[in-house]
Amino acid sequence: MKTFILLFFISCMSLPMFAQGGNYELVWSDEFNVAGPIEATKWHHQTLLPNGNSWYNGEIQHYTNRIENSFVSDGTLKIVAKKEIFTDQGSTKTHTSARLNSKFAFTYGYVEIRAKLPIGIGTWPAMWTLGQNITEPGGYWYETNGEVSWPACGEIDIMEHWGTNQNYVQSAMHTPSSFGDTVNKGGQTIATASSAFHIYGLEWTPDRMVFSVDGTTHYIYEPSVQNANTWPFDAPQYLLLNVAILPEILDSFTESALEIDYVRVFQDPTLSITEEAITTRIQLSPNPVRDTLSLQVAPTIIGAKATVYSMTGQKVYTATIESGNTLVDVSGYTKGVYFVTIETGQTSVTRRVIKR
Repeated sequence: MKTFILLFFISCMSLPMFAQGGNYELVWSDEFNVAGPIEATKWHHQTLLPNGNSWYNGEIQHYTNRIENSFVSDGTLKIVAKKEIFTDQGSTKTHTSARLNSKFAFTYGYVEIRAKLPIGIGTWPAMWTLGQNITEPGGYWYETNGEVSWPACGEIDIMEHWGTNQNYVQSAMHTPSSFGDTVNKGGQTIATASSAFHIYGLEWTPDRMVFSVDGTTHYIYEPSVQNANTWPFDAPQYLLLNVAILPEILDSFTESALEIDYVRVFQDPTLSITEEAITTRIQLSPNPVRDTLSLQVAPTIIGAKATVYSMTGQKVYTATIESGNTLVDVSGYTKGVYFVTIETGQTSVTRRVIKR
């Protein structure tokens, strides 16, 4: 009965704005309907100063886990940047805010965030993603998945906004081939960015990233050559929501909030991420599975890497495929949905498996 109720809820959720008519299904969301602190099963407060003294990019705030800086009320999440003297980790700063990591990571899909932006010169709100494999102490995934540094992990800026350019919103990509003041960016003017809610969208496919506001596209990232330098985006990424404070913040600033109505992640239920010719060389059975999952591959796939991720994006199994039929013991896994990714070096494919 619980499974039926969950599937019914997902099927009744409206399709994402940008992908109307597409084959997307809701896989994760936060509607921010319960007043109080953020939902601990979905979000992690990232508060650790990365170098022991300050944050990146000259930011001057402390990120805290206090309800004063992040809370839910009246059906929306508020991330509040405040002017206040605050001491933490042996460092005293003049402003506070919050930086949230999602406890969900995913590969490909459509992200939709309905938000109203803060106001004030020196404010820098962002809604973005980082590779789950980033080695960043204090991040939610660091202990279990940290393998590479930034920008090798990849960064997707769904929306960022600077109070010095009040009505302009931007999307950007950061990769080893272009990062920091990256050339891979685009944006549009939104006259009511801080006075009304707008829907910020990202459609992420195996070939390109499409960024939009209220269904109007303003940037497409589609490199002609996809490799580790230009496209570290065939592995899970997690969401981040934050408001940073830059040194040019005005003395008259007291506080302002990034207000979010909802965050939704949709995916194609087939989760096919390669051409049909590659997909047909891989079979998983049985599916649904109870005890042992068989990974059956063509001889050309032997030597590929197989990884199993939980629904929240946590890596639970990884191995090199050494024969045409690799058996994975899943008897100890909890019931639910898992994703199996097989990487050949040039391409990869991800399949969904249900554990009974």
